[in-house]
Amino acid sequence: MKTLVLGLGNDLLSDDGIGIVVTRALRERLPADESGVSVVESALSGLALLDLFFGYDRVVLVDGIHTGRRPPGSIIELTPDDLRSVVAPSPHYAGLPELLAVARNLGLPFPPDVRILAVETQDPWTIGGTLSAPVRGAVEEVVARVLAILSLEVGAAARAAGPPIEETPHA
Repeated sequence: MKTLVLGLGNDLLSDDGIGIVVTRALRERLPADESGVSVVESALSGLALLDLFFGYDRVVLVDGIHTGRRPPGSIIELTPDDLRSVVAPSPHYAGLPELLAVARNLGLPFPPDVRILAVETQDPWTIGGTLSAPVRGAVEEVVARVLAILSLEVGAAARAAGPPIEETPHA
């Protein structure tokens, strides 16, 4: 099974970089290419993401979410069925439900298994900021959940992990 782990966000915008930080941590823990798992980070959004999904059977998407309904650092596990479509003012703002609809309508292959790990953010707007403490504190749990989804033994992955993840501030 070919799997894509896709970390979304902008690591120049404080908590919006959570998906990027998680994918970087995962690259250090996953076995070499023979695992069948591709780990990709992207700042793309909307329909520009469609190409990234092709050729995979499963996608695990990691991103920040800012709802204000949960404490920052909370991890929400979702599927595309949990999301509602929104009327986007432009294809650049299309979400996952719209990507699925476009793929279906055009007869494009789209992974049948898409899982989303969304981390409630505290501050996704500060330019040059680092992850807030609650979001930074969720990184290792998100990594563990991705590894569990990938059916890798978390204990073996933890043994392969190097020192704790340190984040550097952005200029």
